[in-house]
This record gives sequence, C-alpha cells and structure tokens, in this order.
Amino acid sequence: MRLSRTARTGLVVLLAALVTGTQAGAPTAVSANPLGKDLDAVLSAPSLAGADIGLVVRKASTGEVLYTRQSDRRRQPASNTKLFTTAAALDRLGPGYRFRTTVESAARRVGPVLAGDVVLRGGGDPTMLAADYDALAAKIAASGVKVVTGKLVADDGFFDRVRLGTGWSWDDEPYYYNAQTSALTIAPDTDFDAGSVIVRVSPGRAGKPAKVELDPPNSYLRVVNTATTAPSGSTAVTVDREHGTNTITVSGSIPAGAAPDEETMAVWEPTGLASSVFRDALARHGVRVLGTSVTSTAPKQPVLATRDSIPVSELLTPFLKLSNNMHAEALVKAASRGAGGTGGWADGIATLEKVLPAFGIDPSRLYLVDGSGLSRMDQATPDQIAALLLAARAKPWFGQFYAALPVAGIADRLVGGTLRSRLAGTAAAGKVHAKTGSYTGVSALSGYVTAADGEELVFSMVSNQTLGSPRAAEDAVALRLAQYAGAADRSQPVATITDRSQVSSPRDELECSWTKSC
Repeated sequence: MRLSRTARTGLVVLLAALVTGTQAGAPTAVSANPLGKDLDAVLSAPSLAGADIGLVVRKASTGEVLYTRQSDRRRQPASNTKLFTTAAALDRLGPGYRFRTTVESAARRVGPVLAGDVVLRGGGDPTMLAADYDALAAKIAASGVKVVTGKLVADDGFFDRVRLGTGWSWDDEPYYYNAQTSALTIAPDTDFDAGSVIVRVSPGRAGKPAKVELDPPNSYLRVVNTATTAPSGSTAVTVDREHGTNTITVSGSIPAGAAPDEETMAVWEPTGLASSVFRDALARHGVRVLGTSVTSTAPKQPVLATRDSIPVSELLTPFLKLSNNMHAEALVKAASRGAGGTGGWADGIATLEKVLPAFGIDPSRLYLVDGSGLSRMDQATPDQIAALLLAARAKPWFGQFYAALPVAGIADRLVGGTLRSRLAGTAAAGKVHAKTGSYTGVSALSGYVTAADGEELVFSMVSNQTLGSPRAAEDAVALRLAQYAGAADRSQPVATITDRSQVSSPRDELECSWTKSC
C-alpha cells in the first residue's frame, strides 16, 4: 500500500490510540470482535479526549449492528443534515422535479412595443446563470419586442422572503456558503453557488491599484478597492462585504504578474441581482425597459419565455459532492410549496419530516430547522442517519442518491467531491461513498463502505465538542471498515492517516468545498 509523503509523515491514529487507556465514551457491547476492538482504539485517540462522539456500523444486507458507541445520542450533524433533505425531497418532489423561471406579461402588444409591465418570475431555481437570463432575454427580443413601457417586476414570491436560516452564524453571512435564499436568484458558476458573485482581483502595474472584476458583471454591487499591485511577494488580498449592503471591499496587495485571486461572496438580496442581470441582458438584445425595476408579487400572466432547470436527480451531484447549502434550502422551500405551504423553512421541514417514518425514523426524536445543516440548532443521532441510509437502498432512486455521494480518494472533483483528497492510496479509495459535514467543533461522516469481503456496510460517525478536526479518526474508521473481512476478520493496524487535529483557523474546520480547497 503506497501513501503520500504527507500521510507517511502524519501520526498513526490507531497506533497512538493503542497506547492510551482513554475512552471517548462507554465501551460498546459488541467490541469483543476484532473490528470492535480496532474501532474502540481509534475512538480512544488522545486528540479525541473530551469530545462527544457517536458511531454505528451496520450490515447493509440485514441491518445487523456490527458496532455501536453512543450512537443513540443526538448531536449537531452539520452537513449530514443534507442526507435527510435529499432522501425526503426525492420522495416528496421526485427525481424528475425541475425548478421553473418565466418571463410573463399581460401588457397589450402594439407592434414592437409592450404597453405595460414585464414580470420575471422565479421558481426557486438555484442553477440559474447569467447565460440563462441572457437566453430568456434573447427569446423576448426574438419575438419582436423592442420596448417595454412599464416596469421590470421581479417576482420572488414562490418562496417566503426570510433569507437566512434560523441559527445561522452571523459572521459567516458574507460568504457564499451562507448566501441568502430567494426564489429568484443567480449563480456565478457551474457549481451553482446561488446568491453570490465571484470577486476577481488581478494585478495592475507595480505600484498601481489592483484590478477588480465581478462575475457576473453587474451594477447591483458597489466595489470599494484599495488593493495595490506590489512589485513582488505573495498575494495578501482581503475581500469582504459590508453587512446589510452590497458594498464589496477589496484591500491588501497582489504581486505584479500573479494569477488572479478569486473570492466568492454572498449578495444582499439576490433577487435584485437577478433582476439587474436580466435587465442588462434585455438591453444587450435591443429591448428597452422604460420603467424602473421593482421587487413585488404579481398575478399569473401570459408566458413569454420559460427556462426549466436540470432535474433534481442531476442537481444531486453538485449538491452532495460539493455540499452546496443553497441547493438544500431550495429543496426544502420547494417542498413547502409542493405541499401547498408558504415556501418557508418551517413548512418545508414539516413537509419533509412527514416522509421520515418510511425511513424508520420518528420525526419527534430529531430536530431540524434547515435543510443544509448550517444551523447549530439541528439535532440528529448516528442511529437515525444509519437507518435512513439503510432504508434508502430500497428506494427506486437509490442509484442516483448513491452515485451523488462523495467517493473517497477519487481526484475528479465531481466524483470525489469533499472526499477527493482523503484516503487516497489506501484500501478505502473508491470504496467509501459518504457525506461529510464539518464546522468548528463539529464533524460527521456517514455513508456506505464496500468491505474487503464484498459486504456492503452502512456507518455514521458524528462528533461534537471537538478541538480541531477529527477527520483523521473518521478516515481511520472508514479505512478499517474497508478492510473488514467478515467471519475471517482479524484485528489489524490501520494505515497512517494525516492527523488534522490542529488547525490554524476556524475556517479550516469548514467543509473543504466551502473554502474552495477541494
């Protein structure tokens, strides 16, 4: 087995654990077997002392419990919440569900003139790009319309107008992974980071200001740029957004000749950005809107142009591989509307929870307030997560769900996802399909492992009250499960895994996709 130099120089999590008697919780009733002994040792690592950790391992074919430790205790599941959201949305909305965006108008048409308002109506699509708004504008122009005498009405009433989830951290508010949820939004990239823009900082001439561009280009945001171009050195650029505004501040320095520095930032009120980009697209295609742009609800009107999103079955790939929070919230609010609700979080969560008994989960025994797991108020147990993963295997959409999970050690970003740089070169590479989840003090890894004897295993490990990241222990658990040999299993040392328990900043404990580091 070949490991990277980083892995070879890391700490041996299991061996370190074997020399300590510290236990991260009460011993399991099934730890007398070799697998149980090894997992007990992993969870006894000194770096986990004082943490609250739950782990359960079950056979996928029978549901038999192979290992359990404090797996019935509720904890913050972080992005493992997305497993509940995904399974429930697939059952409630269906894999073929598509979000719809329309351009409508009841205005009287007089030659090339629409004598009234035009309505841009959002249906919650988190995959809308500037190119999609351009295509809608092109359709309007192709119909012969040259002038709209009324207003451009941006209707985001398909969802409620509560933009940020309950319990979301205020200091994450400027960052794209904490963007505002709107039924009319726009993404700057094909990761579909809805409600955000890319701020691209490039060097100018030495001693001169740095250059700043927004993607998509727009006049909705204001840029205050004090960044300079240094003759040499390393890039030290800071990008921020003033709270409650769309003023982007750029400071620091970037050396001459350096590659552009990019930061993805959340927008305040993304409906306005979508409306602004669409208005600009109309102008490029020769359609003048004489009135102002407003955000308001409008009655249904004749449809002039339509854009349907990719189906949910395809959205699952960027959603789960890259742990995209905005996709989760769009699914929750869409589920609310599908059940006749207001398009809000409370209605959406209640709608999704109604399907949980079919997965062997009592909704009264967990607590969810959002779809992404960003909230510190979400509470679930490893047992509940494992039950969902087991029951999902019997669903007609399971193949799509399984394929959308990150795969350990596979470098392709849209295959490996948030596990692409973990467990590479080990027996677990390509064998672990699991959802990650992490922010400061919390980490989770839950999914499926194909063991050495071909047995499919289901596992869920949720850690709270950690100091630093327990990813090394998660990797050790996943690797040991991949080495499991059933009746012929023997206790064995787990390969060296890089210990990441020490982190330099709270942002290092976030999902790697949120910091664009994987």
